[in-house]
Amino acid sequence: MSTRPANLPEKIQHFIDGKFVDSLDGDTFDVIEPVSNEVYITSASGKIEDVNLAVAAAKRAFEEGPWARMLPRERSRILHKIADIVESRDAQLAEIESWDSGLPITQALGQARRSAENFRFFADLIVAQHDNAFKVPGRQMNYVNRKPIGVAGLITPWNVPFMQESWKLAPAMATGNSVVLKPASYTPLSAALWPDIFREAGVPDGVFNLILGSGGVAGDALVKHPDVPLISFTGDSSTGAMLSTNAAPLLKSLSLELGGKSPAIVFADADLEAALDATVFGVFSLNGERCTAGSRVLVQRDIYDDFVERFAERARNIVVGLPTDPQSEVSALVHPNHTEKVLSYIEIGKGEGRLLAGGGRAEGLPGGNFISPTVFADVKPDARIFQEEIFGPVVAITPFDTDEEALKLANDTRYGLAAYVWTTNLKRAHNFAHGIESGMVWLNSNNVRDLRTPFGGVKASGLGREGGYRSIDFYTIQQSVQISLEESHSPRFGVSGK
Repeated sequence: MSTRPANLPEKIQHFIDGKFVDSLDGDTFDVIEPVSNEVYITSASGKIEDVNLAVAAAKRAFEEGPWARMLPRERSRILHKIADIVESRDAQLAEIESWDSGLPITQALGQARRSAENFRFFADLIVAQHDNAFKVPGRQMNYVNRKPIGVAGLITPWNVPFMQESWKLAPAMATGNSVVLKPASYTPLSAALWPDIFREAGVPDGVFNLILGSGGVAGDALVKHPDVPLISFTGDSSTGAMLSTNAAPLLKSLSLELGGKSPAIVFADADLEAALDATVFGVFSLNGERCTAGSRVLVQRDIYDDFVERFAERARNIVVGLPTDPQSEVSALVHPNHTEKVLSYIEIGKGEGRLLAGGGRAEGLPGGNFISPTVFADVKPDARIFQEEIFGPVVAITPFDTDEEALKLANDTRYGLAAYVWTTNLKRAHNFAHGIESGMVWLNSNNVRDLRTPFGGVKASGLGREGGYRSIDFYTIQQSVQISLEESHSPRFGVSGK
């Protein structure tokens, strides 16, 4: 059994206008921890009325409070304080994140530190940012005036939840908006840490509001609320499509980061050891519960047998253990419902590929959410485990012969979030990257992303981009202002004959 973190609250409440509150109807839901699948806490369950209160508080704070009118430097100082507090509590945050989501403790610690960096990055960016100004000599000046939009609705997933929340909160708040955060119902615990962090840092009441509950009720109410002009959502593609439909009548700004079935393409001339390191890590880290996982590994036939054998050996040697064990590389999946989904795909895979590692629940561990890292080789492109997002520690490996075949296989899914290419041929690397239908490509690298770069996908993997200035663009109105530098020479209507 994992050790229960100290000082857990008795229950989790909404946070509205600077106060922790229960749902208006008193409704709650049970939250389980993924090692034992036992209920360890109850959470307030938000309804339309609770969302209305949170949005009203956020709107009031935006229209009447100081946050949107602060100088960028003033907001920057507060954001840096938030980063300092998160960094000072990284061990506690990692422990809570690991307990709530099943993430191995060493990987949870990295996510806590990345959360602090998200706030620090945008704290710096809003002070350094500049906008366009244009001059027509002697005639006109034009400049761009950026303004916060209002209430930002932020809907976050259950995988690495605290980091995902910081990724949206930091730019939304940095640019002067107020926010309503709706975290995933599987993992609400770490979201409940934000109110005290923000209060200690000096964020005014009403700028941050937290609504807990189901996506189908609380999330839906947030999307449909007329006083929420923009929604940033991370989650599965089917939910994103429904969200887009529901937001369309109100013409909301949307940023949708959705599912993925990302290819990792390994050519015969690649640095094989480096490619193995990256592809094994890329699909099995974070328990395989990551949207950018390289869950389809495409390998050139010249090295295919050797690569597959070595990949499978590594997978068999991965340490599966309790989230609290620093030696664990893969741990408990987030929820029994999700575990059953992953196991069902493994059963499908046994009829679609050659099973070389894993294939079911890990032995000798409690609770049933532990799945052995699973490797299928010789998977055909029309197989479900090749086409569909599994979101667990399962990989499909497929051979290819030519560059053209590799590109066709890489693009042969409805998704297009990330891709990874391994080759020492520089011309091939660039040309191949340009041909891949994905929002992001890593060449001879695992998933290491500079915060200045855009994040997002194409096809069923999403809509819009966030990251760096793209986040500033999304969370602000860009108003164009024109100034005449000479006497106006407008055509004179209505003065005929005079």
